[in-house]
Amino acid sequence: MEQVEKSHEIISINEMAAFLLDAGVFLMSSGAHSGRVWRNCKRMAAHWGFEISINPTYTGMLLTVWDENNPDNAVTRYKSSPPSSIHMAVLSEISRLTWQIKDGDVTFAAARQALEEIRVRSHYPFGIVALAVGISCGLLAMLAGGNINDALIALAAASTGSLVRYFILLNKFNNFLSVIIAAFVSSFIAGLDTIFRIGSMPEIALATSVLYLIPGVPLLNSVIDLLEGYFSASLARSLFSASVLLCIAIGMTITIMLLGISNF
Repeated sequence: MEQVEKSHEIISINEMAAFLLDAGVFLMSSGAHSGRVWRNCKRMAAHWGFEISINPTYTGMLLTVWDENNPDNAVTRYKSSPPSSIHMAVLSEISRLTWQIKDGDVTFAAARQALEEIRVRSHYPFGIVALAVGISCGLLAMLAGGNINDALIALAAASTGSLVRYFILLNKFNNFLSVIIAAFVSSFIAGLDTIFRIGSMPEIALATSVLYLIPGVPLLNSVIDLLEGYFSASLARSLFSASVLLCIAIGMTITIMLLGISNF
């Protein structure tokens, strides 16, 4: 048996596997933890009469799909995940789509088209993102005890570093290298205040200027995956996060050595 009929639709198991893999790796790259990927994919598969098993990692997902009425009719596939681009709105839209499928409001063809429309939808302009990143780091500087000058320095440093990292990734350089360079650029700009003394607490501007690089979502997802039993995915996310933190430290260390900062 190679096809399953349910909800007046005939869908081959290969079509279902391809669709679920597309949805699964897109969820992963947008910031979903493994349990959320499994629940969303299972919800869609069950509506059309399939069962699934997934084995997600940080770089891709292994998926097995089988006919719930004939377990021998099964297929296993793997697909690499696209570069991570955290987007919470994408997670909400795909989740909404899976519930519409479960309620029978969306056909398989319409579901594939909707998923593609979500995938190609443009993100916020990166200039606006870089500005928002800078503002957040500036506000963190003020929360840490700095004055308005410290906040402006952190804002300028974080925004510039964010733009530098964006253009590095745009040219398909290594992700970890982009973190080192961005951390160096941001910390160097902020660290110049230890010489010119524009703000009241230069060390706060220096510390907060690189906080936008902290991999918060992978760190959180690694804990969730651990608690839900996805140990390989949890380990992969943890190692990635630790590597990013090390890269931030390398970039800041280069700045501290170049500027001769001794009290940080």
